[in-house]
Amino acid sequence: MTDFQQLTRRHRDVTKASTAFIYAILVSVAMNFFWTPGHIYSSGITGLAQLINSLLGKFSPIQLSTALLLFLLNVPMFIIAWRQIGHRFTVFTFLAVALSSIMIKVVAPEGLTHDPIICAIFGGAVNGFGTGTALKNGISTGGLDIIGIVLRRKTGHSIGTINMAFNSIIVIAAGFIYGWPYAFYSALGLLVNGRVIDMTYTRQQKMQVMIITSRPKTVIDSVQNRIRRGVTIVHNAEGAYRHDDKTILFTVITRYEMSELTAAMSESDPHAFVSISDTVKILGHFYEPEP
Repeated sequence: MTDFQQLTRRHRDVTKASTAFIYAILVSVAMNFFWTPGHIYSSGITGLAQLINSLLGKFSPIQLSTALLLFLLNVPMFIIAWRQIGHRFTVFTFLAVALSSIMIKVVAPEGLTHDPIICAIFGGAVNGFGTGTALKNGISTGGLDIIGIVLRRKTGHSIGTINMAFNSIIVIAAGFIYGWPYAFYSALGLLVNGRVIDMTYTRQQKMQVMIITSRPKTVIDSVQNRIRRGVTIVHNAEGAYRHDDKTILFTVITRYEMSELTAAMSESDPHAFVSISDTVKILGHFYEPEP
């Protein structure tokens, strides 16, 4: 490994570690400032940790904090990640979860408001931004993320159905423990959380690109030098205004790659016509970088 590669890798590791710390602060703010005061449950393993904490408080003399439960419930996920995904991935996932547990315990709870609607919206938004930022920088927040990656690798399917079922149980539990209005408040928080993650983590948002150009080879070379994407070529197109020869290029990118596409088009053919539309579904192979 060259000195430049070592420096790049070190910089990437520092960025990931810093992101893990930022995520930990944001999830602790969401938990201690909004979710706990508003009796709102989060999604995934964090929500399960809250649920177990509530049940222990009601029915058991044994008390375990949400922070400790969050870490303990992720231990099996660390083992799965270490065996099935990768050691470096597991190290940063462990760091994110460990820091989250510590910060939830360290950050003093502050009941800014007990209004459950406000707590659901702002708690979901803060946590969604933290989770999206973590995913954007290539680290996992543990829990169902790990199951999703393993499942996608082995079967090609996403964890969407399992995620929905798991979170439905959390929402129903909120209804039984705090009352059914709180189940709806928790569901609202989950919707906000998911929406903010989608706004922040743009790698999963796919878009179809159509390029009409008279310089196809230059455009293809520039795009593929910047983005690892295949391009489909349609020859013998004709412009209706001047009747000049054109070539139509099709590709699919993620929203995260938009800036690279814009730069590629600026340097290869600034006068090309480019149409971009959101893609709802893709069948077939679409390259996704490993975590």
